[in-house]
Amino acid sequence: MKTFLTGAATLALLAGAAHAESHLADTSDKRIALSNNYAGNSWRQAMLQTFEETAEAAVADGVVAAADAFTTSENQATEQAAQIQNMILQGYDAIVLNAASPTALNGAVAEACGAGLIVVSFDGIVTEPCAWRIAVDFAAMGKEEVDYLAGRLPDGGNLLEIRGLAGVFVDDEISKGIHEGVAEHDQFEIVGSVHGDWAQDVAQKAVAGILPSLPEIVGVVTQGGDGYGAAQAFEAAGRDTPLIVLGNRQDELKWWAEQRDANGYETLSLSIAPGVASLAFWVAQQILAGEEVPKDLTVPFLKITQDDLDSALETTPEGSVANVSYTLEDAQAVISEVK
Repeated sequence: MKTFLTGAATLALLAGAAHAESHLADTSDKRIALSNNYAGNSWRQAMLQTFEETAEAAVADGVVAAADAFTTSENQATEQAAQIQNMILQGYDAIVLNAASPTALNGAVAEACGAGLIVVSFDGIVTEPCAWRIAVDFAAMGKEEVDYLAGRLPDGGNLLEIRGLAGVFVDDEISKGIHEGVAEHDQFEIVGSVHGDWAQDVAQKAVAGILPSLPEIVGVVTQGGDGYGAAQAFEAAGRDTPLIVLGNRQDELKWWAEQRDANGYETLSLSIAPGVASLAFWVAQQILAGEEVPKDLTVPFLKITQDDLDSALETTPEGSVANVSYTLEDAQAVISEVK
């Protein structure tokens, strides 16, 4: 497991945990499905890849009978609800869910629970009480961006906010944390906000569209997948590059390293690890095995500093995102820490 973890669970994750107790049931006949609402950026692609690698190994080792990944063609809660209903009909035992909405899928999730399925939501979590939830503290992550800017830019100034997918839990929470940070550090003012959909091409176009109407920008707060696009838009507009908080994508890290080497550019990069999907898989497996698992689990986000940059870039594939793949032992450590 890579080592860019921060937060209370770090030591437990790095130390690992004991293997499952012998009283847990055999899950070799169980089938797990991933329901994913969106695959249009490098984070989601890395998430799907990590899930599939974890699932393939677990099936090969006889831990579960099947573990299949499904992604809806549109980011629509109605389509994902139908996908969940199909998974019920197909006889899956558990669903690992990255949800299009925290509330709009609650009916389908309750239906799955009523049919005896385990539902573990992660990243985009749901509020239905029968489901489990795995997330980072996204609001804290957003606030940390502004705290960092306050340390680097004590005189403050104008900020541009780049948000993610509209209507998704993650977008709302990170933005909430950013605004809480600005309220605390009132030397800053958010003078513009656009949705970048967590994709650098979308972010570049959105930032290019709003820049002509904006005053001088000293900092850009982001949600991941949008920092490089923002940098390209500022360069194309002939404007000075502000302090852009990045989101662990390889193109962002490469750009950061280039800027550092050219002019000493320094920033911070942070995001939830796509590998949280592997953690969700193992949590679902443990629940199927009879382990008592608290409904809400929090994992640390990945933070990359100036000191971490070269090692993070070296281990992040081109076009992908810095990642952590969680093992069964990691899942057991996360579960035991909350108990």
